[in-house]
Amino acid sequence: MKKLILIILLILPIGACSQSEKETYKKVSDEFVEYYNAEDYQNVFNLFSSEMKSALPLEQTTDFLKGLMLQVGKIKNREFIKYEKGSYASYKTQFEKAVLSVNISLNAKAEINGLFVKPFVESNHPKLDRNTTSLILPFKGEWDVVWGGDTKALNYHVENEAQKHAFDIVITDAEGKSFKTDGKTNEDYYAFGKELIAPCDAEVVLVVDGIKDNIPGELNPIYVPGNTVILKTDNNEYLFFAHFKQHSIVVKQGQQVKQGELLGLCGNSGNSSEAHLHFHIQNIENMNHATGVKCFFDEIYVNGKIEKEYSPIKGDKIKNK
Repeated sequence: MKKLILIILLILPIGACSQSEKETYKKVSDEFVEYYNAEDYQNVFNLFSSEMKSALPLEQTTDFLKGLMLQVGKIKNREFIKYEKGSYASYKTQFEKAVLSVNISLNAKAEINGLFVKPFVESNHPKLDRNTTSLILPFKGEWDVVWGGDTKALNYHVENEAQKHAFDIVITDAEGKSFKTDGKTNEDYYAFGKELIAPCDAEVVLVVDGIKDNIPGELNPIYVPGNTVILKTDNNEYLFFAHFKQHSIVVKQGQQVKQGELLGLCGNSGNSSEAHLHFHIQNIENMNHATGVKCFFDEIYVNGKIEKEYSPIKGDKIKNK
């Protein structure tokens, strides 16, 4: 089975220890703002490293930036916050219609090799050890956990603070394959287009839709989670769903959903190599500043046996009771 990939940046760049903005970052981010506000997307693209240009060709970069401009407008002001884990500079960025966190990483040549945009949320939120809300699995039928658990061998997400308890989940056949024939199209994957549902009653606090599904094996590092839904529980837990199928999300921000209600369809958008569900819980909405929360499901089948208060691990076949 192909390894599923969910990364924050295309490349982890040089280690930056200082919490003051470096001159190279200031210069490049100034140029990014200038070109973005001028809608000069070619020159934004010219700031990218060769790897970024290859992963996000000019047409895709232009589509992303045009969409950002349409949704939130021009950049009015930005404030350097800090270097996140020494890998990228985080900026509190005031757009005309919203405040977002714009995060930029540079390679040794001062070229942009990572760009990540999310709603800005102030830090200093309480950390949670595990969910206290009763949850069902966010899908119907039996699925397979390809990444999940508390060690790197079981779950490569453990090295990311927000995603450290995340799951990547697919559907496989009797031979253990996640696709029917050659895996060259999204429709060939068993998980593609399957319904994803709310694990509990919750409020929809973020919806991102409209991002194209990838060709299997290709990645989109500009908006890593792809089409996204975040649900907030009554206990202030944030349930994060990534990689929905383009235009399949049926809920709206601010909507109250009931357990089992349809959210959208499984897809292959964002930094995803094949159709799958990425699901995790975090303590705040903003993944840039969040801490992952360990996820337990109330009562589910695990490898054909009922388990209560269970947190799945790599290799488990899981379905709702």
